[in-house]
Amino acid sequence: MKKVAELYRGKAKTVYTTDKPDLLVLEFRNDTSAFDGQRIEQLDRKGMVNNKFNYFIMTKLHEAGIPTQVEQLLSDNEVLVKKLDMIPVECVVRNRAAGSLVRRLGVEEGFILNPPTFELFLKNDALHDPMVNEYHCQAFGWATPEQLNQMKALSFKINTILTDIFDKAGLILVDYKLEFGVFNGEIVLGDEFSPDGCRLWEKETLKKMDKDRFRQGLGGVIEAYEEVAHRIGVVL
Repeated sequence: MKKVAELYRGKAKTVYTTDKPDLLVLEFRNDTSAFDGQRIEQLDRKGMVNNKFNYFIMTKLHEAGIPTQVEQLLSDNEVLVKKLDMIPVECVVRNRAAGSLVRRLGVEEGFILNPPTFELFLKNDALHDPMVNEYHCQAFGWATPEQLNQMKALSFKINTILTDIFDKAGLILVDYKLEFGVFNGEIVLGDEFSPDGCRLWEKETLKKMDKDRFRQGLGGVIEAYEEVAHRIGVVL
């Protein structure tokens, strides 16, 4: 598949058009950012690890009946995907309290949430991705009630699938974000699933194995990503 032109450059990925209008190439870069892009560093191997991690997870989800945009792994850093009309809200599922939930509600980090919670955030770096609700999404035309229902149902189905995968690898899936888009009228999982967009803790030690290692200056970021990948069966 031939890349034609750069379509969009995000904080960690570059999107290219191809010679087919319905397909794009996602290039995973080594850029690592935090705090809405205020801190950016290059971490060797990160693009390769996240690309193969994402392809593995998306393949598992596809096999379980989740519609995803991923079509084909092209190289260490590139994957071929469907071109989606992206919905500009992030879906966040939380199994344990961490991150912004702890800051907002003053609850203890690690508190088990039963049932898991579902939240929506507007994708807008300038506004620091504010939390929104279903009424905002409908009033501003970001998503229809039917789309929101499908996004929520898929998010919880994904939670069941991935919690099991990580649990068997000795890991706790604390929380994660998902992005969805529309392809031929169908809600489809897009963007990526990698340690950049979720929290993963070791079951026994509660050691953080995700991007919080970068945010909190803990070090060993890529080593943690690679360990998680090996544990769940990703071939790097």
